[in-house]
Amino acid sequence: MLEFWLCFVPLFVAVDALGTLPIFISLTAGLDRARVRKVLWQSLLTATAVALAFLGVGKGIFALLGITVADFMIAGGSLLFLLSLRGLLTGEREHLSESPESLGAVPLGVPLIAGPAVFTTSLLLVDSYGLVPTVLATVANIAIAGVIFWTSDSLTRVLGEAGMRTLSKIASLILAAIAVMIVRKGIMSYLS
Repeated sequence: MLEFWLCFVPLFVAVDALGTLPIFISLTAGLDRARVRKVLWQSLLTATAVALAFLGVGKGIFALLGITVADFMIAGGSLLFLLSLRGLLTGEREHLSESPESLGAVPLGVPLIAGPAVFTTSLLLVDSYGLVPTVLATVANIAIAGVIFWTSDSLTRVLGEAGMRTLSKIASLILAAIAVMIVRKGIMSYLS
């Protein structure tokens, strides 16, 4: 039981559902309630499947391809930065509304819910506490993200259209900062 909680806390920070909530709201703004539910379920299923698959084969694939965790952090952070830049300069929501069918899978499921932070954290936790507590903590944190996103309607009603636009830009800026942090940590890990 202690191992579960030792895995749960760092994965809670890595999933960062509260930090991703503004991005979820901004990306799903303007979609009808049924579509938002579909996007939510798609993002949770995608995040869970990818995170668990990564736990199962991540280290093996990395070793086979000669990829280090630092390499993965730099690549993942770079992708997040490009996503955030698109949101800041062109309006992520307008761009993604052209294809809402994939919105739950990319970018919400991967890389926002299950991304470089979750992948690298889970690999480290498996080494420290074992596979079962890490899997349980991963699934629990993705489920918590789902509950948080499910309640996003009330926040949308409070903010209105202008608030949502502002929140969208702020979320993109925060995402850019997170991306830079992941790249920085990857570079520091690579150099040490």
